[in-house]
Amino acid sequence: MTTEITYKVPTMAEMAARGEEPEVLFWVGCAGSFDDRYKKVTIAFVKILNHVGIRFAVLGTEEGCTGDPARRAGNEFLFQMQATANIQVLNGYGVKKIVTACPHCFNTLKNEYPELGGTYEVIHHSQYLQQLINEGKVALKGGGTFKGRKITFHDSCYLGRANKIYEAPREVLEALDAELVEMKRCRTKGLCCGAGGAQYFKEPEPGKKDVNIERTEEALATGADTIAVACPFCMTMMSDGVKNKEREDSVKVYDLAELVAQGQGL
Repeated sequence: MTTEITYKVPTMAEMAARGEEPEVLFWVGCAGSFDDRYKKVTIAFVKILNHVGIRFAVLGTEEGCTGDPARRAGNEFLFQMQATANIQVLNGYGVKKIVTACPHCFNTLKNEYPELGGTYEVIHHSQYLQQLINEGKVALKGGGTFKGRKITFHDSCYLGRANKIYEAPREVLEALDAELVEMKRCRTKGLCCGAGGAQYFKEPEPGKKDVNIERTEEALATGADTIAVACPFCMTMMSDGVKNKEREDSVKVYDLAELVAQGQGL
């Protein structure tokens, strides 16, 4: 007989009604809320937050799209509508600190909301996980199931080149005691997964090869059996690339939060 553990995910409205404030607001994002694959990342991150006793909250149905896809696709009017609505909600609750697993949400909330009146401390979940590991709150027992295995990390454009965050995700992976093998194009020279700039929402233009296939080939060339990502767009594009190469049985694509949760046995 197995006992199912329930994880608490309080909303800002519930905490406000009790006169409480969270340490951090977890911005789930569209993919983390609605995409079946990325919902698993949301669950993994919530498990970690609960496990280490972080007092957090989500907006729930009050959270709207940040407007990133609209702005990238050229619809500035829609972006400002979506952003303004979110800022009203965030400011209404007096939110100061936000953590999100999506680099697109991270970039928009951190760099583009201030000009519209929304200024917050915004942290990507790779940085937050790194902090928890450094503080000893997350202890990966001997690397868990990933000890000695080869992992390669794909730099998200909005995490890497746009916001210069390269070390945090790699330090998280090193804590797993796995062998980190870098792709030829990584860090400042990393190659896009092919989804950025709202390309995710349309078919690619005709060409010799799709960008995600090119990137997946680079990942497979490292000999790694795990491709680590830190972005929902990258997750889909790299997973599709692995399927295209018919390697889904031998090569897995995981988000950092999933790897840490597995390393902790959560």
